[in-house]
Amino acid sequence: MHCPFCDHTETKVIDSRLAGEGRQIRRRRECLACTERYTTFEVAELLLPMVVKGDRSREPFDEHKLLSGMLKALEKRPVGRDAIDAAVARIGHKLRSLGEREIAARAVGEMVMEELRHMDEVAYVRFASVYRSFQDIEAFRTEIDELRQHRRRRSAPNDQLPLLPKSEEES
Repeated sequence: MHCPFCDHTETKVIDSRLAGEGRQIRRRRECLACTERYTTFEVAELLLPMVVKGDRSREPFDEHKLLSGMLKALEKRPVGRDAIDAAVARIGHKLRSLGEREIAARAVGEMVMEELRHMDEVAYVRFASVYRSFQDIEAFRTEIDELRQHRRRRSAPNDQLPLLPKSEEES
């Protein structure tokens, strides 16, 4: 490990502990030449599948791109960053556990929509409208109707804000 201050190649580890919910190791290091201290994080390098886009081009899975898309959908919504990070981690875990070398971008998009559906219905519809290229108000209406049906089928209590006020037929 090169010292970021003097570029010396010899450092010693002063302290190590788990970080990032046990997925990282945080190490405090000290340079043997200049005695400056700094922190490093060690994570396992796990191979994620290549994402096959609609035009058949391939690109490496990018967790930051996934996070960015979810943050846009969740902009100004009452969802905490911890919940968003956890959703991104779940998607990454699902992709790794598939054991595939390639995955269709559409499948990744469906995973994102499933996570958003559970976190915030408004964000779900926002993401779906871009992802599925809604062309008119009827596409929104159809998606909202499907969301209502999904909500009725779910037996767990709904702890998120509703997309629309309950109609008389739902009451």
